[in-house]
Amino acid sequence: MRRIPGCRLAGSLVLAFAACNLNAWPQTAPEQTAALLEQQGKTAEAEEAWRALSKTHPADPVPFAHLGLIEARQEHYGEAIAFYRKAMALNPAMPGLRLNMGLALFKDGQYRQAIQSFTPLLQAAPNSDEAQRLAVLMGMSLYGLGEYAAATPYLQRAVSSDPKNLTLLLTLAHSCLLSKQYPCVLDAFHKMVALDADSAEADMLVGEALDEMKDRIGATREFRAAIAANPKEPNVHFGLGYLLWMQGQTQEAAQQFQAELDNDPEHAQAMLYLADSEIQMNQPESARPLLEKLLKINPKIPMAHLDLGIVYSEAGQNEEALAQFKTAIALKPDDVNAHYRLGRLYRAMGRTAEAKTEFDQSKKLNKAADEGLLKVMQKVPHPAGSSQGPEGAPVEK
Repeated sequence: MRRIPGCRLAGSLVLAFAACNLNAWPQTAPEQTAALLEQQGKTAEAEEAWRALSKTHPADPVPFAHLGLIEARQEHYGEAIAFYRKAMALNPAMPGLRLNMGLALFKDGQYRQAIQSFTPLLQAAPNSDEAQRLAVLMGMSLYGLGEYAAATPYLQRAVSSDPKNLTLLLTLAHSCLLSKQYPCVLDAFHKMVALDADSAEADMLVGEALDEMKDRIGATREFRAAIAANPKEPNVHFGLGYLLWMQGQTQEAAQQFQAELDNDPEHAQAMLYLADSEIQMNQPESARPLLEKLLKINPKIPMAHLDLGIVYSEAGQNEEALAQFKTAIALKPDDVNAHYRLGRLYRAMGRTAEAKTEFDQSKKLNKAADEGLLKVMQKVPHPAGSSQGPEGAPVEK
């Protein structure tokens, strides 16, 4: 399935992890005074005290570590990281410092560097209570990097320790889906349903998985269930509409795309596929305003230019259609339909040489696609006893 745009990833998991308290580290009397101000919530006074100590004792890691903690609590992660680095350079073994550094890096979106902080902590205490939190952080860092296959084992470990955490299960299911581990998606789905029988997002996830497994009927069923659970769930109508569009059920698909736009009037892909559905139902003038609005929002969508070219061509606006088809090809040079449509337009305009060039190009692209499909089919195992030609194609006995 075309990945649902803007889908509310379970990666929005709220990691309300607090940074470690650093006061267990031995402190001087001035440091104790600064720490007390910090504990009392007197942030400005505490920061001033720690900064003064960092200048008078530049070899002491404690002031820098606390300054990092103060900045992190204010969500000034870049500044926090800089202070943590200074403290790490002075004493990398300071309790809690590496974890706080990793948390700041994670929340700043520096996932690769965060992993470098979390990995030795997890290796040092693989079976500790802290390991659960580290497993989540490792999994979410890898997820943030788009390394879903690597993220999945960490997320599975986190779920096994917290099996009733629906948000973690959703994150795991997304990671499995994006790494094409479809049985894992289905397993997570069953666990989610046990916790929340009416989870629209869970139904959408399993619907996407079933579609990737070529079970369009099952996928359609799950998206219908998601709509029944929550018709306002973002992207739920688009997901069902796209499945119906792929199955040639254009009229109902258009209804679903419109329902998505009723929920979110700026939903770009719902706008695009509703317009395409209108064209397929011979209603090009209904598609025109949708496509023109969409291309003002994002002029880099090849399909929108192609469809608008078709609308203009149907209306006899040949020059406008010509510009749209050319733009579609510039954005997607291997689009067979765009070359074919441009060839037809050239022919209608009496430009036969240019028409022939476009028709030849569309035939060339079609041939390349057919040859690619044949190569794939030749790799498919044949039943025992079947006869095959020299290229692997079955022949009659």
